[in-house]
Amino acid sequence: MFEETFRHESTDPAISTVLSFARPDGSRRRAVRPVLASEDGPDKFGQLYGASSAMRQVFGLIERVAPTDASVLVVGESGCGKELVAQTLHDKSPRAGQAFVALNCGALPANLIEAELFGYEKGAFTGAAKTHQGYFERAEGGTLFLDEITEMPQEMQVRLLRVLETGTFTRVGGDQEIYCNVRVVAATNREPMQAVADGYLREDVLYRLAVFPIELPPLRERDEDVLLLARIFLDALNTQYGTDKRFAGDIEARLHGYDWPGNVRELKNCIQRAYILAEAVVEPDTASPFKPAARTMTKDPLSFEVGVSIEEAERKIIFATLERFQGNKRRSAEVLGVSLKTLYNRLNEYAERGLMEAEPALAA
Repeated sequence: MFEETFRHESTDPAISTVLSFARPDGSRRRAVRPVLASEDGPDKFGQLYGASSAMRQVFGLIERVAPTDASVLVVGESGCGKELVAQTLHDKSPRAGQAFVALNCGALPANLIEAELFGYEKGAFTGAAKTHQGYFERAEGGTLFLDEITEMPQEMQVRLLRVLETGTFTRVGGDQEIYCNVRVVAATNREPMQAVADGYLREDVLYRLAVFPIELPPLRERDEDVLLLARIFLDALNTQYGTDKRFAGDIEARLHGYDWPGNVRELKNCIQRAYILAEAVVEPDTASPFKPAARTMTKDPLSFEVGVSIEEAERKIIFATLERFQGNKRRSAEVLGVSLKTLYNRLNEYAERGLMEAEPALAA
């Protein structure tokens, strides 16, 4: 369904070279599709690099949608560069001269995200000593990037939907509607329809954000780009520190022999570590990240007495899995085959019933 939505939207006749956009007073402003920046090269497009066919397709989609005001949803695994896609969309748009403002929706507590998004009036709550502009006001005329949109509480998604549909909002503690001329680009590392099914994203918000979805491929599907990116990262480090370090001739096979589960972010960190440890030549074994770490699964079996209830067996399996993954709830939920929300519900239930076991420092 997500792919069908994309095919439908990507053929929208509104995506053309010359466009016009309505203002609240009924007048219209005209925007001409910008010419690609001169610094783009054969393997560079805005903030992005890539020679693979997968990235060429992404470049084409960005080039097509950038001149419009259509909302864009960028979908891709963590570490793929979703914010760079959003920044490139902004840089290639008629809004390039205005602000690009980014917000990670998972980085703010639920009780603060409304005030940060929409701002608040002086005296709206204890500590509100002066009027505060939110992200929408700070992005006026430009682009607002909402990263990890599925981490936004659903009650806030309702308010976001209203802004997307009407272009207006009110500050916390205020009653005056404020018009905002902001293009919204959102991103998620979840499969969108599955996020809806699991309760992380409202379906109406998905369809409003995904007017033009862009799927960013993981690095393992961009084999031609691995060495290209590695060289770019090494060149940047040489420039930064005034050095002339280089890769050993046999490093290419090692780089291509790994599937990079952490994607471009992992590759960048790997090159930085190798650069620090190398004298003049970056050898394949200079840094340990070049060597995929072997996964050590616990061999201690779980034992249950005959007659134990299924509920109790489930509880023991959950805590054993959490211990295996050092308390990482997201990874544990994936292995257990349940949603993160389901796992949290189980843990909250155990806490209420006094059935919590001693746990490692649990991660979100």
